Amino acid sequence: MQFFISEIAHKIIGNIFTNIRIAAVDEKYKKEGEIDYAEFCTVYPTKVVFGKDMQKEAGKLVRELGVTKVFLVYGGGSVIRSGLLDEIKKSLDEEHIFYEEFGGVKPNPRLSFAREGVEKAIAFGAELILAVGGGSAIDTAKGIAIGAANPGTDIWEFWKNKKELKKALPVGTVLTISAAGSEMSNSAVLTDEETQDKSGIGSDLIRPKFAIMNPKLTYTLPKYQLTCGIVDIFMHTIERYFTPVHGNELTDEIAEGLMRTLIRNAAKAYENQEDYDAMSEIMWCGSISHNGITGLGRPKDFLCHKLGHQLGAKFDEAHGATLSAVWGSWARYVYHLDEARFANYGRKVWNIDEENDEKTAVAAIEKTEEFFRSLHMPTCLGDMKMGVQPDEVLKEMAGKATAGDTMKVGAFQKMGAKELYEIYKKANHR
Repeated sequence: MQFFISEIAHKIIGNIFTNIRIAAVDEKYKKEGEIDYAEFCTVYPTKVVFGKDMQKEAGKLVRELGVTKVFLVYGGGSVIRSGLLDEIKKSLDEEHIFYEEFGGVKPNPRLSFAREGVEKAIAFGAELILAVGGGSAIDTAKGIAIGAANPGTDIWEFWKNKKELKKALPVGTVLTISAAGSEMSNSAVLTDEETQDKSGIGSDLIRPKFAIMNPKLTYTLPKYQLTCGIVDIFMHTIERYFTPVHGNELTDEIAEGLMRTLIRNAAKAYENQEDYDAMSEIMWCGSISHNGITGLGRPKDFLCHKLGHQLGAKFDEAHGATLSAVWGSWARYVYHLDEARFANYGRKVWNIDEENDEKTAVAAIEKTEEFFRSLHMPTCLGDMKMGVQPDEVLKEMAGKATAGDTMKVGAFQKMGAKELYEIYKKANHR
């Protein structure tokens, strides 16, 4: 199956601005002053071009934006060996678009590499940053897009909220890994390797202008990259699902449907990575999981992402693996705050047939961990190459995740360094 999102649908979706108040909020959160209602304003400006051989449309999509100079950002040798990079360059040549290449992006993308890209993009006179790859390439491209539009200001100033982001160059993407959802998201994550600080930024200015998605480009991924990506997609959804806002039925249904779809197709893809339908479903799940629609009308929790970012920054562990390693410990730490919510998740996503909410909640947590293990993904720190860590390391990471215990993180339960340390401790076993 292949399709272009029609121009009419694209314009309608791209200009939806919704402002909704949801009154059905759990009373205890009202009393604590956390959330009286949920409001949101959302826009999805990314043009999605989905299907076989759609990478050949890259030049036309760039030309539609009136761009003549493109800065190409990609990772290792796979895009070269597969011939994908040559296909994209040919499509740019056919549209008489100038380009400069910038390869070498690594997983857990580095701030220093993005800074180097900024300098080269400025010198080239780039008008658009085109990422070819997965989340690491795309997030690096977003960092370069910010820096190239703001010469003279270090991009980390925007990451750390020391400068207000008011402009960025446009970004386009050719997706090769279903995982981060960065091809449609307004966020990017970079790691400062000197300080071991892995942090994110969010702005609609860095939502890509277009996303080319050909599921066949994911066929040759190493199995571990495939499964890390599946976990990342799942976590982008579930960390928007568990929040203090209740009564948001449509958003719940979208999230639950995405998780069910991902679970079904993950098993198929794990057995056969050339199952086009399964890989298509996973790729589209990845985009929807992180473009904001699965969390409309409520805050996102993303506490496990905070925990995982520290593991990625310190030990260079794969992002998806860091999330599956800590989620079960987080869930067991907090589920008692809202057993009904966890039970609803168990019934709607895992089809657990049990009337007692607490039993259903516990079973849902166990089912989720079984799902991770079925993909050979870690469910504790000891399952990763970093291994079990001493207490002082756990406390150090908990402190960094909370800016030295100066801020609370999460939404389902706001936590400081002490609580994060307890979750790390729960996960710190083999």
